[in-house]
Amino acid sequence: MSSIQIRAANLSDLEVLNTLMYQLHQFHHDEQPEHIKTAEEIEQEKSIARYLDNPECLVYVAIDGDNIVGFITGQFCELISPISKPITMGSVDELYVLAKYRHMSVATLLMDKLQNMFDDFGVKRVFVEVWHFNQAAITFYKKNGFSHHIHWLCKDL
Repeated sequence: MSSIQIRAANLSDLEVLNTLMYQLHQFHHDEQPEHIKTAEEIEQEKSIARYLDNPECLVYVAIDGDNIVGFITGQFCELISPISKPITMGSVDELYVLAKYRHMSVATLLMDKLQNMFDDFGVKRVFVEVWHFNQAAITFYKKNGFSHHIHWLCKDL
């Protein structure tokens, strides 16, 4: 495990990051195709390159040797709401680790790095959205101190 290094992503990582992002979105689509767009459709609308160009967005990669084996994206801003008190907030937008590196603390290393950077930027609260079907992710986030904030329920008509 000591061979895994975490570093900020850069433009030379873009091809691998796009591949990993595609795999993440395909996993979501495969689990709920009736609600989630295909990875191809998402790829047309959302690019990790935009994160690399935005100073309020953060992207970190987990490296084993010369290989990217996982990544995390996040962003921070001032949360202004008619109900909630203003607060500097961060969001975990994507977190993905290649299957053979799961259960090896790679996701924890990525999360720790993102949270440390959020702290450096004055973030006071971190949010993450997780699909209900992704129980492994829910377990991971709970283990890392996240708890329910808002229950967003839905029903089909």
